[in-house]
Amino acid sequence: MGLLTFSLNVTLDGCVDHQEGIADDETHALFTRLMDEGGAMLWGRVTYEMMESYWPAVARGDVEAPPALREWAVKLEAKPKYVVSSTRKDFPWTNSHHIAGDLRESVQELKDATPAGVLLGSGKLATALDRLDLIDEYRMLVHPRIAGHGPTLHQGGLPVTRRLDLISAEPLSNGAVSMHYRRAR
Repeated sequence: MGLLTFSLNVTLDGCVDHQEGIADDETHALFTRLMDEGGAMLWGRVTYEMMESYWPAVARGDVEAPPALREWAVKLEAKPKYVVSSTRKDFPWTNSHHIAGDLRESVQELKDATPAGVLLGSGKLATALDRLDLIDEYRMLVHPRIAGHGPTLHQGGLPVTRRLDLISAEPLSNGAVSMHYRRAR
């Protein structure tokens, strides 16, 4: 069984708005490495649609992009992408698959079928999966920013506090810190 790893950009005040982080070669290389380590991506519909609106065009070369972005886009194109949605059924982006039915059961089956692990990159979906006790690891890139607005991590709250063990902390030259935590069991 593979691990479900929640990975996201976050500011010091907990904002997970994708426009608030530092997007440079170093951060893209970090997320490319995380994607390379995992066997599949898992998103909610909103994140999928945001990604689908840009990255396939970068992978095809239809959009000018620096090498780090192009590398990310090409690898993302090839990676299996799973989408949880109750409102959309058709996901035409290459290697995209719909997850339907019971959330706990479907995501556990995905974990069981993906020994290299699943990388989760959607905040609202992470809250739902954390409530179901399905997230094994957290890989946050904490940016040296205070956004002063939301959305924030686990905005809807969790039933209990999650205790985590620090696996590693790696500062980046841009001031962000890559934090790797595993659930304490």
